[in-house]
Amino acid sequence: MMEGRKTVTAETLEEYGKPYGDYGDGAYEPGDLIEVYDLRQRLRCTIRATKVLTIEFGNIPEEVWRGETFSSAEEFRECHVRCLPHLHLHDGFQFVTLHFDLVDIILP
Repeated sequence: MMEGRKTVTAETLEEYGKPYGDYGDGAYEPGDLIEVYDLRQRLRCTIRATKVLTIEFGNIPEEVWRGETFSSAEEFRECHVRCLPHLHLHDGFQFVTLHFDLVDIILP
């Protein structure tokens, strides 16, 4: 993300609107400024949401798999199946994608 290559992140439709941890309030909308923290809860960068899309697992748009830094829609699917083994990811399963621009990098 901080190299500026990653421009999209995906979350399940069910989880998208839920707050996470102490720092994320979820349900971001275009124009929102978002602080991104690392696993040690250190602020690492700020991003600006540019677009929010709902997509189906069986039809991953190119802008999504490229924005997530994958080489294909199939690679996107394979990774998400491995990372979300507790879910039954079928073609109609819905994700929400948050598209963003890097605004500022916070150096450690």
